[in-house]
Amino acid sequence: MNTPEPIVNPAGATKYKVLAAVLGAVIPVAVAVLYYFPGVFVIPGLNVKALPAVNAGLNSLTAVFLMLGYYFIRRKQVARHRAMMGLAFLLGSLFLVSYVAYHSQVPSTTFGGQGLIRGVYYFILLTHIVLAAATVGLVLFTLYFALTEQFQKHRRIARWTYPVWLYVSVTGVIVYFMIAPYYSS
Repeated sequence: MNTPEPIVNPAGATKYKVLAAVLGAVIPVAVAVLYYFPGVFVIPGLNVKALPAVNAGLNSLTAVFLMLGYYFIRRKQVARHRAMMGLAFLLGSLFLVSYVAYHSQVPSTTFGGQGLIRGVYYFILLTHIVLAAATVGLVLFTLYFALTEQFQKHRRIARWTYPVWLYVSVTGVIVYFMIAPYYSS
């Protein structure tokens, strides 16, 4: 398997750091726009009904690859770690595209549960949303430090990125299963 050349040129690396910072800010703002301004990007006739289940599948697989990546790096199997994290990044990116596609077409679904489960749902959802917004920047900078071979910085930020990203992936699946009965057909 061919691995990408590291970005070691400090001058060239700066543009990637700026790109990571911009994307880390713009992506959560774009998702917020979809939430606060539903219907802005609607494409008539586009069928996105299956995307919530697809998104749950992508989140599940992302969590699996994150755990495998962690497993391999703890055993100093760097090539396998890199492959697993690359797959997690790819699946996370596909999730983001699918999530935006779905939420650009369909208004948010209201949770219908009552009592204690309602509080549990909203606690999970709120922590998921807040940490998902932070995850974008964390993942991009973790990747940036790996690609620029700044492994000390990579390890330092990965200690935060891994548990947050894993939590977001797992809670995304939990939120899906909790809200799925309330999707309109």
